[in-house]
Amino acid sequence: MMSGRGIRGAAAGLFMAAVLPVAAGCSDNDTSPSDAVSKAASAASRGGDVVASATAKAKEELDRVKGGVNAKGDIALGGVTKDGDRLTVPVTATNSSGSQASYAVQVNFRDSGGNLLDTVVVTLHDVDKGKSKKATARSNRNLTGDVRADVGRALRH
Repeated sequence: MMSGRGIRGAAAGLFMAAVLPVAAGCSDNDTSPSDAVSKAASAASRGGDVVASATAKAKEELDRVKGGVNAKGDIALGGVTKDGDRLTVPVTATNSSGSQASYAVQVNFRDSGGNLLDTVVVTLHDVDKGKSKKATARSNRNLTGDVRADVGRALRH
């Protein structure tokens, strides 16, 4: 689950991205500074709402897994790459249990400061014991800049 600090950090980053061009005089319209700040705050709030919504959806998906055990050690992520307007990251689950299992993996996309930008859940079904299976995590929205991925939670069931 995302902490309040992570939401505030993401919202602050969006706020600054929206306010800096106005503060630098890049606006060609007749918008007053207070209108610009209000619009930027609204945009930051929506950005925070998007992250909060993705986080809630990921939690909901993982909460549906019955009898799952922590399996972060079974998961490896590859590098983040751009695919169209989204970012993707390869996810590999290596089944360390004694029988076939499925995995639900929460992949977090973070900026270089560690702020959560997006989160998705990837499922890998029927991974044979001692074998690996690959999937791809794809961001819910367009993300830019230096984005990294990490495993938030991983459940084997």
